[in-house]
Amino acid sequence: KRCCTASTAREVARRLVEAGHRALFAGGCVRDRLLGGSPQDFDIATSATPEEIQRVFPKARGVGEAFGVMLVRNGGHTFEVATFRKDGPYKDGRRPTEVTFSDEFEDAQRRDFTVNGIFEEPETGTPVDYVKGRVDIDARQIRAIGDPNARIAEDRLRMLRAVRFAARLGFDIEPVTADAIRAHAGELMSVSPERVGEETRKMLAHPARARAAALAEEHLLDVAVFGTHDGPSRLPRLAALPESVAWTTALVAWQLDRLAREAVATPRLQRAQISAFVQGVRARIMLSNQETDATDAVLSAREAILSAFAAQPVAARKRLMAAPGFDAAIAVIRGEDGPLAEAVAADADRELPDRRLPTPLLDGNALLGAGFKAGPQFKFLLDQAMDAQLEGRISTTAEALALAAKLAGELASGQAAGSRIAPRR
Repeated sequence: KRCCTASTAREVARRLVEAGHRALFAGGCVRDRLLGGSPQDFDIATSATPEEIQRVFPKARGVGEAFGVMLVRNGGHTFEVATFRKDGPYKDGRRPTEVTFSDEFEDAQRRDFTVNGIFEEPETGTPVDYVKGRVDIDARQIRAIGDPNARIAEDRLRMLRAVRFAARLGFDIEPVTADAIRAHAGELMSVSPERVGEETRKMLAHPARARAAALAEEHLLDVAVFGTHDGPSRLPRLAALPESVAWTTALVAWQLDRLAREAVATPRLQRAQISAFVQGVRARIMLSNQETDATDAVLSAREAILSAFAAQPVAARKRLMAAPGFDAAIAVIRGEDGPLAEAVAADADRELPDRRLPTPLLDGNALLGAGFKAGPQFKFLLDQAMDAQLEGRISTTAEALALAAKLAGELASGQAAGSRIAPRR
């Protein structure tokens, strides 16, 4: 697949060259190939204008013609083909007010970091480097092209991108660039939450998330995500996460690591603290409803596990095992109490390996069919029947109905409070 992507990208470039235009691979694909990787995404920079690109590829569609960007479909792959350009002044900290189609040298100068500013001849693989990006690749460092203060002023999100690239590539941030990031870190708060959130997702979804978080804290950028900067933390929970984990789980681990700087023992969170954190982060990086629920679920499951999990009844433990966020919470706890995490995981693998509750033996229709009157007691009866089912005390619908009848009688006679199973709270 990778070979096909590279070959189809070369074919796009070749057709542009045959039409009399200059065409080069650009950006991340060049950087990754120089680092020994096999990129699957190829961007193409060209001297052809959008209209000229359209003439070579009649089905190309524009996604930013004003910036010279066209999408070209070839061989089952879509390639971004952009005209060489020079950017005009930036007034919103995000995009230029105008662009001028230019040449490859000026196109390289407008890019963010030297490692991303290298071009490559598609047919020969020869690098075309106007920004000394290969020097910085050899030095394993992220350096802004030109004046880092100017690059940051153009797009303040570049500060978080520097952190993400450094973490992903295992590079350092060059000192002058690092100083500029620290000097302008507070300006990241003026970037839209959607854009900060998008960059945070990419950062925390990557296996190098712990180093990215450490660099973000070192360069004072964590305030844009959490609203505060309290100095660097050790990040044991974040570092202990498996490579493949939901980014929301990483977000929870990072926050707990930050809280642990001041906590003597494992930080515990009350319900109100969980809600405040989730809602605060939701506003700062624009969590979706699904992401908000996932973050809340991990924190809530963690608190339930830390609250004497082994001492809870079997039914309560199984309900927690089937709850959203349970396995993610175990992943977080591994970084703070490894033995507890392993014990809880082993218990769950033994008692509920698929993390799903069985189909209930009793439901509302069965109760109605047996002559029970609908009412507030239905939920209580169904919950108690499920608890009994989970604990192995009943195994048939008939037994479930018999238990419901017994409990209903106790409720009617005012004796339910003395039942072995109290109503769930």
